[in-house]
Amino acid sequence: MTAKCPLAPHAILVLGLVAERPMHPYEMFQTTIEREEDRLTKIRPGTLYHTVDRLAVDGLIEVVEVRKEGNRPQRTVYAITDTGRAALAASLEAILERHPVEYPELYLALSEAHSLPRQRVVELLERRIDAMRADRERVEAAAAAAHARGAVEMFYLDVGCRLATLQTQIDWLVDLVRRLRHNDIEWIDDPGSRWLSKHATTPESPSSSPSDASSPTKISSTAQKVQNS
Repeated sequence: MTAKCPLAPHAILVLGLVAERPMHPYEMFQTTIEREEDRLTKIRPGTLYHTVDRLAVDGLIEVVEVRKEGNRPQRTVYAITDTGRAALAASLEAILERHPVEYPELYLALSEAHSLPRQRVVELLERRIDAMRADRERVEAAAAAAHARGAVEMFYLDVGCRLATLQTQIDWLVDLVRRLRHNDIEWIDDPGSRWLSKHATTPESPSSSPSDASSPTKISSTAQKVQNS
């Protein structure tokens, strides 16, 4: 049976590490950095140590050894418990099978982009595309480096999904910018906009504000736009 509420990302990361072998917190952090798993969730030493303490209190991991090596501080080694292994499995199953409703900022901005001038939207999207291409190159370089050092692919399955998602979004946005540049998409600030001519309203009285009086029409509210589209 899958978990209704998966564990937090930091907890899943720690449990995944100690499921491989017992580790002390510093080793957990070092392994995370070596595998570049900070790409999966923002992780800091303090955050990791706090997560380890919380998992121990909840009985998902347990102390199996306290090491003392030379002049180094004592290292408390943790292993996953049966309860922790079950919680990890349930969390992974829940995340892998479900497709939750998400609210990415990009979708919101695209939905309301018509509030900006066409050329401004083009400029902003081109900047975003440049940033996404740089991100793609960074991920590709990291994947190549991992492959060169003989990294096991099962630890980097997210990279392929990340690259595919990035490339798909880049391709779609590049095409959108092309369509905007060629006026293939009607825009609210277009001269002779059919939408504007249909949904604009005329000031009703001379008591309108100076800004309204200087313009022959006024754009309807967003609610009216959605209702009448």
